[in-house]
Amino acid sequence: MHQNPSDDQIRNILAEIQTVAMAGASDKPNRPVYGVTEFLQRQGIRCIPVNPRLAGGEVLGELAYASLHDVPVTIDMVDCFINAQRVEPIVDEAIQIGARIIWLQLGVINEAAAAKATAAGLTIIMDRCPAIEWGRLQPER
Repeated sequence: MHQNPSDDQIRNILAEIQTVAMAGASDKPNRPVYGVTEFLQRQGIRCIPVNPRLAGGEVLGELAYASLHDVPVTIDMVDCFINAQRVEPIVDEAIQIGARIIWLQLGVINEAAAAKATAAGLTIIMDRCPAIEWGRLQPER
């Protein structure tokens, strides 16, 4: 059974990440992913939208991509706003592109994906929201 990193480790992750791929991005302001993207951008984090339906368009000033493989910059963390059953292919892509952290949003739990990510040396956080954790842990950037 997966255990999330400690509060201190999560605080450090939030303080250090520079670029986050938002898997399951949306261009609709009423969607949670949109609000979290806006929040992270306000903290100085570059958030790159990843969603095949939005590829080639823009979300919050960033070009959207169809997959992690298409993103032309180094990704520190992949934030997954997708159904838990769709997480494993994203973990596979994250491993292949060299991301260091996988973050599964509130309600997104996939033990097999967590085991795969951990075995590949990635840090994985499940069933949490970085915006909520930011408020709770107050990382210093």
